[in-house]
Amino acid sequence: MTLHRPITVIDLGGQYAHLIASKFRGLGYHAVIADPEAPLEEIAKSCGVVLSGSPSLSAYDEDGSAVRRILDLPLPILGFCFGHQEIAKHYGGTVIHGQPEYGPSTLTITRESPIFRGVPEKSVVFMSHGDTVTAVGPGFHEIGTSAAGDGPVHRFAALADEERRRWGFQYHPEVDDSVYGHVMLGNFAELCGCEKTWDAAHLLPEKLEAIRRDAAGRDVFLLVSGGVDSSVVAELLLQALPPERVHMLHVDTGFMRDQESAEVRRLFEDRVGERFHFVDASARFFEALAGVVAPEEKRRIIGELFITVCEEEMSRLSLSDALLAQGTIYPDTIESGGTRRAHVIKTHHNRVPLIEEMIRAGRVLEPIADLYKKEVRDLGRALGLPAAWIDRHPFPGPGLAVRVLNADGRVPEELGSVQAGVDAAGWPAGVTATVLPLRSVGVKADLRSYELPLCLSGPRPDEDLVAARLKTLTGINRIVWNLGPAFDRVTVVPGDCTPERVRTLQAADALVTAALRGQGLMDAVWQFPVVLLPLSFSDDPAGCAVVLRPVSSERGMTARVPGLPQAFFDQVVPRILALAGVTTVLLDLSTKPPGTIEWE
Repeated sequence: MTLHRPITVIDLGGQYAHLIASKFRGLGYHAVIADPEAPLEEIAKSCGVVLSGSPSLSAYDEDGSAVRRILDLPLPILGFCFGHQEIAKHYGGTVIHGQPEYGPSTLTITRESPIFRGVPEKSVVFMSHGDTVTAVGPGFHEIGTSAAGDGPVHRFAALADEERRRWGFQYHPEVDDSVYGHVMLGNFAELCGCEKTWDAAHLLPEKLEAIRRDAAGRDVFLLVSGGVDSSVVAELLLQALPPERVHMLHVDTGFMRDQESAEVRRLFEDRVGERFHFVDASARFFEALAGVVAPEEKRRIIGELFITVCEEEMSRLSLSDALLAQGTIYPDTIESGGTRRAHVIKTHHNRVPLIEEMIRAGRVLEPIADLYKKEVRDLGRALGLPAAWIDRHPFPGPGLAVRVLNADGRVPEELGSVQAGVDAAGWPAGVTATVLPLRSVGVKADLRSYELPLCLSGPRPDEDLVAARLKTLTGINRIVWNLGPAFDRVTVVPGDCTPERVRTLQAADALVTAALRGQGLMDAVWQFPVVLLPLSFSDDPAGCAVVLRPVSSERGMTARVPGLPQAFFDQVVPRILALAGVTTVLLDLSTKPPGTIEWE
């Protein structure tokens, strides 16, 4: 296939930079990622340029020359979030700190523009920014404003200079939550004169050829979890390479779901026979995590022990010279701060420092590291994998270890001040708001947050209320709703990621999965993490709380909370409350951002 000039996405460090290219490819347009310092003559070969978002203005030198030289190119240019702000500044506009927006907002088109062809006057868009444009320079016009619910109107949510072919969106049209974002992206591609030369059939032969080239005659040793990503990589390797060169290893860490390691073992032994290897290292992992509370430390320990166990097995099998293959996908890299300007949200097990060293040494093969989950599923279908493999719910590489939160008994020092701010916010009649005394990981304006969850009791809170409070409350990145009995206090329970606590979580997770399957709801959610908190909502000094975290998403970079029938909760909640030590069940109502899908 002959590829025409691509749309070039300039990666300025935002969480969604690669998603922009993915969306254009999904529309049939060839799109590539480039660094802002890439040779200008290469960028100039594009049919158009998109400037991504960025986690902070300090990502660049003070005079912004890396972006300015691109803006001086005679090409159509569209900016999102920080890219939007850079366009405004470059052409005489003003950007100020403050006026943050997170999550869904309503875009109102205030002036006709070809970039909005086929977009209604009002539509939902997705915001994630801390700075905003307050004025534009000569030649530019405001073409859209935004407002969240009954909140204030934000000016210059979209701007344009049609003559210079410059457009800017404060929001992120690339994320699925922007309902007409794909229409806007398609309009930009048409304004650039791009041709549709990209389709799904293009990706598979390219991936197979890349594997043959990168393997260069060496054996490959693949870590398999049984999830979508490693299963797709396994099939890619088997189709690209002679079967005798492909070896696979499953490590039972003790953190898999109930009976899952046994299922993975049966699956891959049937597929590759004696070239599948299995190691039960659960005792080593539990020992390594004893006393560890910090999420990043837990992830580092798990990731590095994974590699240690893998290298031991490779040595035992005389395969130390083999390439280590992983089912790494793009969100793993971007959330781990793995691109030049991306900030660390959470370090994935396949992006710990030891793995990074191996990558630099040319010892790692990651065939799908540039893809999102949706693209991985599409690739799996092209490979002919059965739907049962492709449509599995995502599961974190570190397993339940990042769903069993640990505590040392100390209460976060900011608890009192955050609770005071929550109390001052005011709540509807019958609603009680309690700040929980532990932290969880979130993401705000492309930056990691490690803040406190807020628990609401009483009538189920309205979605708009939850969204509004997540945007305005300081020190809060997550809101949960109590599905269990009323409580007077919440106590931190010191505890590690022990086999007993993992078994409790496995039992709760199995109850949720059984209910989803029994009620035909597996396709109603993209993923359903179940989380165990070291908090007692009763007089039980060793009690715990279980969080239900259903999410809807396509790529994992953003997420919404799906509406599940009351019959599901009527079945699940009493059964989880009947588990030994469980004092309450909480429903996580947080979107991503600001609450990441996993709590750690």
